[in-house]
Amino acid sequence: MKSSIFNLLKGDFLVNKDSFKNWRFILFVVALLLLMIASSHSSDKKVMEIAKLTNEIKELRAEFLDKRSISMGMRLESTVRKKVIDLGIKPSEQPPQVIKVISKK
Repeated sequence: MKSSIFNLLKGDFLVNKDSFKNWRFILFVVALLLLMIASSHSSDKKVMEIAKLTNEIKELRAEFLDKRSISMGMRLESTVRKKVIDLGIKPSEQPPQVIKVISKK
């Protein structure tokens, strides 16, 4: 028992005549670890990109709502009336006339 632990710590399993199987397994495990690390970095990058895009969506939505409220205020009749009064345009005193179309068949 003592000698097998000592041989393991010395690394005899890497240099003896059957060591090719051990090296193959070690290289396979290292390749899997590298693949796992690359996958982890890729997923972290995607999570960060999603968070950034979510924040950008929130900012754009807030900007859209702000611009829409400004636009609604500019379309009000009272606002339009104030802006065109400088041009000499005022609301008509007479009601609009109704045009009736009579079609003959």
